[in-house]
Parts: sequence; C-alpha cells; structure tokens
Amino acid sequence: MQARWYNGASSPQFYIVHRAEHHVTGTLINVASIVVGSALGLLIGARLPERLRSTLMAGMGLFTLGLGLQQFVKTAIPILVLVSVVLGTLLGEAARLEDRLQGLGAWLEARLTRDSEGASSRFVQGFLTASLLYCVGPMAILGSIQDGLTGDFRLLATKGVMDGIASLTLASTLGAGVLLSALPVFVYQGALTLLAGWAQAVLTPAMIAELTATGGVMMIGIGLNLLEVRRVRVGNMLPALVVAPLLVWLIALFGFAI
Repeated sequence: MQARWYNGASSPQFYIVHRAEHHVTGTLINVASIVVGSALGLLIGARLPERLRSTLMAGMGLFTLGLGLQQFVKTAIPILVLVSVVLGTLLGEAARLEDRLQGLGAWLEARLTRDSEGASSRFVQGFLTASLLYCVGPMAILGSIQDGLTGDFRLLATKGVMDGIASLTLASTLGAGVLLSALPVFVYQGALTLLAGWAQAVLTPAMIAELTATGGVMMIGIGLNLLEVRRVRVGNMLPALVVAPLLVWLIALFGFAI
C-alpha cells in the first residue's frame, strides 16, 4: 500500500495504491509434473501392470483424504462450513453444474474428434481428455486461489503429483496429446492465480480460513471418488467456495467476531 500526491494538488489529497504479489509457482510445478509424467508414460507407462496403477490411485485417494482433513481443521466455526457446503450444493444441484461440465467436455470431444482418424484421433483424444481431467475440478480452483492469495502452493504441488501420475497412465494409452494438456492447465490455473491476487484486498484472513476449510471438505469428496468408495458429485459443491466467504462477511456485518 502506498500514498502519493494526487495530480500535484495543493491540498493534501492522497490515493491508495494496492500492490498484490502474484504467485504462479504452484501452476509451474503442476505443468512440469504433467510434462514429466507424460514423458515417462510415453517411455515406460505401457509396461506398468494394472494392479500397480490401481494401487497408486488408491494411495492418492488416501493422501487426498488426509489433506482434506488437514484443511478442514483450519475452520473457526465448523457449522459455517456445513452451511456453506449445504447452500453451495443446493445451488450447484439446481444449476446442474457437474452435468453441464460433463456435457461441455463431451461436446468438445465430439466436435474435435468427429473427423479424426487413426493416430490423429488418438492424439486429440489424449489432449482433450487430460485437459478436462486436470482443469475441471475443485483442486484446480482452490489451489490457484490459495497460491494467488497467500503464495502457499502446496495444494497445487499435491495436485501436480496426482496429475503427473495420471499423465503417466493416460499417456501410455492415449499418446503424446496428454503432454500438450500442460498448456491449457498453465493458462487456466495461471489466470485464476492472478485474479485471486487482486482479491487479496477484499478477502480477510477469516474468509480465507473458512474458504480453505470448505475446500477441505470437497477434497475429502475427491478422495472418496479416487478410492471408489462412493461417487460424490463434487462439481456441484463448487458454489460453496463462494458461499463461505460471503457468510463470514455477513457475520462480520452484524458485529460478530470470528
């Protein structure tokens, strides 16, 4: 924050300049993991047995559950997280967010692969499948926001490890198109990170804490999906990431401290 004279005015008029530091470290780590994972998949992925791939995915699911719990305990008001998830899910289900995201992916895949044949079709399918997998999900959004607001890139680094392992598996079957999915990931998450940096002047530490805790609950849902314990429509919970800081703002508006 900086105070300066306004247009050389004779009276002491100042304006405030907010400086927000933008962090893209997490996105760069994520992109590098996709590139390395895809390259390894093209070289040795086909040699990995199916049982090993399944065990790796189970390990990631358990780790995601633990990380989600770690994020959740940052809340100061657990009931606020519950209300956020409930209201967010109601909004998401009403808007059918997950269905719309899946429909968009199916439409893009159909449009891009309609006239493709052979190796070209396989390349485009790999690019599209990996791009949607890595970009459409709460971890990409929450991780980018967290990186932009606080510079904490651990969530995106964790996502990068998961994407890297997934890239190894996908590239072994769908080819080099998976590697180029790193480009939309860089554009998408990088843009979210930069926009989140400007929101630093608006979001308070309490808002960030409750947003993080709400995201932790969603990460637990992702972990359950990876473990195939129960199909959780996490995409329909995305509005909860907006509801949580709004509830904190309303509580503060009525004079209650968090």
